[in-house]
Amino acid sequence: MSERRTRYPSFHVTPIAGALGAVIEGVDLSRGVTQELVRDIRAAWLDHLVVFFRDQTLDPGAFLAFAKAFGPPDRYPFVKGLTDHPEIIEVTKREHERVNFGGIWHSDTTYLEHPPMGAMLLAREVPPFGGDTLFANMYLAFEALSGGIRKMLDGMIAISSSAKADVSRTREDRINESPAATSREVFTAEHPVVRTHPETGRKALYVNVAHTLRFKDMTEEESRGLLGFLCEHQVRPEFTCRFSWQIGSLAFWDNRCTQHNPVNDYHSHRRVMHRISLAGDRPR
Repeated sequence: MSERRTRYPSFHVTPIAGALGAVIEGVDLSRGVTQELVRDIRAAWLDHLVVFFRDQTLDPGAFLAFAKAFGPPDRYPFVKGLTDHPEIIEVTKREHERVNFGGIWHSDTTYLEHPPMGAMLLAREVPPFGGDTLFANMYLAFEALSGGIRKMLDGMIAISSSAKADVSRTREDRINESPAATSREVFTAEHPVVRTHPETGRKALYVNVAHTLRFKDMTEEESRGLLGFLCEHQVRPEFTCRFSWQIGSLAFWDNRCTQHNPVNDYHSHRRVMHRISLAGDRPR
């Protein structure tokens, strides 16, 4: 059942799971957005962590204009953007490819000093089945831990790297096709294991299997047990939602308190998405 319109006056919101995720209904983004609509979308986004729109007919310029209403775009360091809109990267899996881009649980580019605040993904071509994306709530992941481990983690620092083998492999074909100027650089960054969301004040677990190498002042071997436990814990089914794409579907997630994982279950079919990242601050 949709939430009451009085909470978000511009539209209806229908949650898709108990943990996070909601569909915003009754909005045509091709007409542009008012300050009131941006306010309500942002409120729903902060409440539900990831919001979805259906049946949006946005060309790249309109997609970029919508994204800019929420913050400045942030370029992805490994893949060159579209020629006319370099802030937009094309995420494609072709019929003959077996590995998908970013096909592992992760928060986006935590190996940067200032990871993105959020990101938007717009479906251009979808397979006849499969290709869903999973999202996980890192507030719930942190809150479900025992008091003892929460106390231990709060204040710890983790080191992330862009060179982790699994995630590097998922982007290799795209780098070869459309390399950015920084495609072959290795980025590393130190961030808190538990970050405080700058807008909601809530604490979220901020490590991930794709990018986090180890804890500061520990070796990778010493970090492996605790890090492995956290990476398994934070994607428990009760912390997640699943979104099925259609052409014109748009997802907007909060990278500060979520993780996502595009499911690679549509071999021999093509999937094309346009993606924009929004600039963020240093996690604290």
